[in-house]
Amino acid sequence: MKRIKRILERTIESILTVSGAVTSIAILLIVIFLFKEGLGLFKSPSVEKGYSLYVNSKNTVNDLDVEDIKHIYDSEVENWKELGGRDQEIKIFRFEEIFNIYSDEELGKDYSLLPEKLGEVIIQNPNIIAYLPQQYAPTDIQGVKALPSKDISIGDFFGGREWMPTATPSPLFGVLPLILGTLIVSIIAILIALPLGLGVAIYLSELAGERTRKLMKPTIELLAGIPSVVYGFFGLVVLVPIVQKVFGLSVGETAFTGSLILAIMALPTIITVAEDALRNTPRDMREASLALGATQWQTIYKVVIPYSASGISAAVVLGIGRAMGETMAVLMVTGNAAVMPHSLFEPVRTIPATIAAELGEAPAGGAHYQSLFLLGCILFVITMIVSITAEVISKKQLNKGV
Repeated sequence: MKRIKRILERTIESILTVSGAVTSIAILLIVIFLFKEGLGLFKSPSVEKGYSLYVNSKNTVNDLDVEDIKHIYDSEVENWKELGGRDQEIKIFRFEEIFNIYSDEELGKDYSLLPEKLGEVIIQNPNIIAYLPQQYAPTDIQGVKALPSKDISIGDFFGGREWMPTATPSPLFGVLPLILGTLIVSIIAILIALPLGLGVAIYLSELAGERTRKLMKPTIELLAGIPSVVYGFFGLVVLVPIVQKVFGLSVGETAFTGSLILAIMALPTIITVAEDALRNTPRDMREASLALGATQWQTIYKVVIPYSASGISAAVVLGIGRAMGETMAVLMVTGNAAVMPHSLFEPVRTIPATIAAELGEAPAGGAHYQSLFLLGCILFVITMIVSITAEVISKKQLNKGV
């Protein structure tokens, strides 16, 4: 009998060991895959893959960065002189325009003469900039110069202020507005939810009667199970009009509205975890504090909360994780605008909302697809930093208590 029991124990121990190893390996592989896909963005050309920019060889401009290309095609820069070239008005030429200049007969069978005809157009227009597919590019024609296409740089990604991944000819992957939008919405949500959640947790643990606690605790835990899309509809129908009316805004879909809905969503998690931590404080410590003459509030503040610091930190981390990782509700109430936020009362877009909104439309393996994976890497790093910070603070508080 003892032998069977020992074999059973070893079997269970082996199963648990294997389970832990498989889980750890799976998490590691996910992280490696995430970073491998994301970092591939920095090997992608700044001009859309399969296309290049061409100018007349007499043009003295030899290099254009992503911002210069955007300004040209947005008509914000209209003269080559502004880019260090000659005083000539910039003429933008797109590939499809060639079919308005030459007939199908002139372009040859299967468009075999397309490169030659495109070269003629570029040679005849010294001020032209042509955005052409490399398949038909006039690469070997004298008088035509291809502008070099650099790879997307780390500075373009982390320092860029515009997120336009589908722009042509050069997509813009400036992640700064998305990071700021995520941080603003999440930080304000936690600043709202943390004191409220901790207050409710203290009430349930230390002040509420048993009957009240038994009624409120399951109700709060039930709120954590409500789908995020339901919270999104609530925010869209209730919170958005209230914020718009109270603050006199043209639209109610703002960063502040997103913070409110995230605070509501994070409250059940913070309350449940913090309340469990507070109730785990030994009864002897409470009684000893009261016996020394401390009031109930002094006992809560000086004894219970410091002893529960680790659990409260866990509640904060889980609350921040819920706020930063939330997708649907935020997508519905923040206006979903990938622009630099200047106040709480402007539309923003968060990193999770961007991934959810664009991943289905991004071609697999392309720069847009890789940029979304890199956004996931950023979210992972931010969450990890928050977790490590909370752990360090928790350990310091425990050491002080000792």
